[in-house]
Amino acid sequence: MKITTKGRYALRVMIDLAQHEGEGFISLKAIADRQGISMKYLESIVSLLNKSGLLLSQRGKDGGYQLKNPVEEYTIGQILKLSEGSLTPVACLDYGTHNCEKSADCITLPMWQKLDAVIEDYLDSVTLRNLIERNV
Repeated sequence: MKITTKGRYALRVMIDLAQHEGEGFISLKAIADRQGISMKYLESIVSLLNKSGLLLSQRGKDGGYQLKNPVEEYTIGQILKLSEGSLTPVACLDYGTHNCEKSADCITLPMWQKLDAVIEDYLDSVTLRNLIERNV
């Protein structure tokens, strides 16, 4: 499993919004400036987060984005799965299917399944609040 820039940036955006919770709607420009992410790339990431119901948006002079729910309700697993699609360590486990013709006889499959479960359990147990408070 390797997290792409899309996943890392989605996480950075969510952390930025969490750190500025209570300040109202935050503009994309403010996030882009603080995080060093290009506006074009940031727009695509925020669009994904917004369409998925993680954010509230507001247009206009004082517009921007803010978290829809309390900070502690967002898990890192939720954000990464949304931005990355699959977090499985091997392709044969992608999306819960065994895409390999050898899966019935695969000696390593149980190991990969357990590793996948450990990764998923861990990422689903860490919240944005945990990261902000550096309590991981």
